[in-house]
Amino acid sequence: MSDEEGHPRRWAILVALCAALLVIVIDNTVLHVAVPAIGDAFDASTGRLQAVIDAYVVVFAGLLITAGVISDRYGRRRTVVVGLLVFGVASALAAAAPSVEWLIAMRALMGVGAALVMPATLAVLVAVFPAEERPRAFAVWSAVASVGMAAGPLLGGALVDVWSWAGVFLINVPVVTVALVGIVRLVPETRAGDGRGLDLLGTVLVTAGMTGLVWALIEAPAYGYTSPAVLGGVLVAVVALVAFGVRQTRSAVPMVDLRLYRDRRFSGASFAVAVMTVATGSTLFILSQYLQLVLGYSAFETGLAAIPLAAGVVAGSTVGGRAPAKFGPRACIVAGFAVTAAGFAVLASLSEGSGYVAVSAGLALAGVGSGIAGPSATSTVLGAVPPERAGMGSALNDTHQQLGIALGVAGLGSLLATAYRGALPDDLPDHAVSSLGATLSYAKDHAGGSALAESARSAFTDAQSLTMTIGVAAALAGAAVALFALPGRAARAGAPEPESEEAESEEAGQPG
Repeated sequence: MSDEEGHPRRWAILVALCAALLVIVIDNTVLHVAVPAIGDAFDASTGRLQAVIDAYVVVFAGLLITAGVISDRYGRRRTVVVGLLVFGVASALAAAAPSVEWLIAMRALMGVGAALVMPATLAVLVAVFPAEERPRAFAVWSAVASVGMAAGPLLGGALVDVWSWAGVFLINVPVVTVALVGIVRLVPETRAGDGRGLDLLGTVLVTAGMTGLVWALIEAPAYGYTSPAVLGGVLVAVVALVAFGVRQTRSAVPMVDLRLYRDRRFSGASFAVAVMTVATGSTLFILSQYLQLVLGYSAFETGLAAIPLAAGVVAGSTVGGRAPAKFGPRACIVAGFAVTAAGFAVLASLSEGSGYVAVSAGLALAGVGSGIAGPSATSTVLGAVPPERAGMGSALNDTHQQLGIALGVAGLGSLLATAYRGALPDDLPDHAVSSLGATLSYAKDHAGGSALAESARSAFTDAQSLTMTIGVAAALAGAAVALFALPGRAARAGAPEPESEEAESEEAGQPG
């Protein structure tokens, strides 16, 4: 197999990898609709329920870089297989949880499995697809991820209604089984050939740093940005990541080659995508409250709102997979982000009288833009990484996105809460202004509740418009970064383009 020709079964391999990806992505969203049922089953507090969700996200994001290095060192197929086995076993054990503490632990173990799977799938795609076909492969990969994101709430709602909360975990077992069969039968084993070992101290440092940072970002709105817990998480993150960076710069064979950030393709595309995910990461979370509590839709109808977003990504991906060959990746990223900004502008214009059509139009535009930009952004990032270090490069790409999502959930969620509370009457008790749901519940039991409920819905809609306006700015900022930081049409998707003769000599001197 040559890089020019690719693996003869590469499209079948893509299907197998997408099956593995699907179960990981679905689990990011399927649990949200089951949270009330889990709370009833275990009489769990809001904090414990939040921990059930966050345990997966924090461990997943914290282990991505380490998992990418493991896949490069010990084999990408082997890493995916181990990750799926861990994920499947943890899912089955979560379904049989005797307590909420057990469920939290199993969700964390599922995060370990997901971290092993995610970067290795992209690394395999780099290995089996020739450079000119990678944008199309990444477009399919992105489309499957979006379908999984949309399917999660729908599938979760159906399983909870006809079965129980345990169904959202047990459904993972057959999907994992199918993915394992495909991976074992179709995917070739690939690994880095540079003989790099796993730096145990570096692994501890980067995992502790990423976990502390993501945890602090997620929990800041709940605990407060200046609370000891959040500041402690930030301190752990800073100390650990600085120590990790120093260790990497002094190592002859580093886990993460920090010189990649000198390449404007890698750093520019990574930063652009991270800025973009700041906006997209919290969109569905905010809109789900708007659809249910302002417009009055059911949970299942709210889940249906994710379909236009996923359909938009699929439609955009058909363009995003082919356009880079003609227009270059920079043009595709800029155009895609501009379309996404238009989608957020529609969402920013929503009012209490808006309907499903307006929400669907905004989400569809945001999805189309992401579909156009995503394949080029991924190809640009991974095109700057030596193929033998594709696992590490894929992990960094995923990490940038996860940090953007966490920052969006924390930052925009805090902005939403602050703007909402500021628009409510000053004489309301603290527990009544913690969320729109809390205010509406308080309004039911007090005089003048109807007027208060109307005022609360109006305040939430205005606060939502503010956050969506920030989404417009984030999308345009991502487009600007791509426009000025990335090379033009000469940099075809996945094609190496040294910055200068000095960069060429630097790359030539790298190990491997």
